[in-house]
Amino acid sequence: MSSTRRGRLLLGVLAAALVMIGAPNMAGAQDLKVQDIRIGVHAGSTRFVVELNDRVEPRVFGLPDPFRVVIDLPEVDFDLPEERIGDGAGLISKLRYGLFRPGTSRFVLDLASPSKVTKQFMLRPDGGKPWRLVLDIEPTTRADFIASMRPSASTNPNPVAAAPVPAPSTPNVRPMVVIDAGHGGVDPGAIGVSGVYEKKVVLDYARSIAQRLRESGKFDVALTRDRDIFLPLRERVLLARTKGADLFLSLHVNTHPKRSTRGLSVYTLSSRASDKEAAALAAHENKSDVIGGVDLGGYSNDVQNILIDFAQAKTNELSVKFARDILVGAVKPDAALLTRPWRSAGFAVLKAPDIPSVLVELGYISNPREERLLLSSAHRNKLSATIVEAIEIYFETTRSAAL
Repeated sequence: MSSTRRGRLLLGVLAAALVMIGAPNMAGAQDLKVQDIRIGVHAGSTRFVVELNDRVEPRVFGLPDPFRVVIDLPEVDFDLPEERIGDGAGLISKLRYGLFRPGTSRFVLDLASPSKVTKQFMLRPDGGKPWRLVLDIEPTTRADFIASMRPSASTNPNPVAAAPVPAPSTPNVRPMVVIDAGHGGVDPGAIGVSGVYEKKVVLDYARSIAQRLRESGKFDVALTRDRDIFLPLRERVLLARTKGADLFLSLHVNTHPKRSTRGLSVYTLSSRASDKEAAALAAHENKSDVIGGVDLGGYSNDVQNILIDFAQAKTNELSVKFARDILVGAVKPDAALLTRPWRSAGFAVLKAPDIPSVLVELGYISNPREERLLLSSAHRNKLSATIVEAIEIYFETTRSAAL
């Protein structure tokens, strides 16, 4: 055996040994589970308890306006006896949890008023009980909350500006369609009458549409997310621009206090909402980053309040063409439509200045009948196929107009 070959073999053995040494830690991280969540209300305080199968080192901080306590853990499986997303108790008004980004799972505790974590500790397994992360929360003032619960610089994902964006590494030969499944991870989105989460419903539809687009052989396709993970709104837009998207389709489902409300609707970007309902929906959808526990303090005001400029005029024209002139008519035979099914408002996720972008509300999961329909594979397959047909028509007509 030559010395060169022996050297390569030794390097291979060392590499394998390093992988094996690292493997237990990797497995341990992947096997970390949250087994239960409890909230205890006491005189003057609220206790939040997370039961786990192993010890963790959490990172805890607060975010104001609205007041939230954020708890970051290594990536975990939420192996709970029942889902606990929703209403809290005591000083915790609402509770959310999920995958925030690869390697990090997150709890977000919405607070009824300014409150701070006064005690934080781990309890070892004892008397049949597993590891427990314990946080005691007590009322405080706004000034004390901001001073004592301030996040470190590392808690904020890198702010994403609207421009500049690197060009795709290679030009797209076929039209690039980016499908965005709204919400995800720590942000469940709307909650249906059966308890189903919007993030799950729209991911199923995004995968179905993407699969059909790929099978057509006519398009390049990308998903903003292909699993249950949180993704800030600006990162969704940045991904579409980095991919060189020719069309951006953001999928959502809705809820309404009036359970009889039903129907699909499509939205395009506008600096002035077409109606109060569209404005309210945009305001709700634009809160996704707040719901996910993102600190927006690092964003400049001009980025937080992106305005439509002259460069977006042609883009908006194409967005409206797809939404109003093609998509609404295409889906009409397969889905009930909301009154005035095409509307417009200032949706943050539609603000790429150079990509025709449309937000589709597939229906209302607050309506029992429509929720069952949206969850059925037959309806999902039919509606997905129709949306793909509309996308094909859009590119055929825009290509013809350009010739």
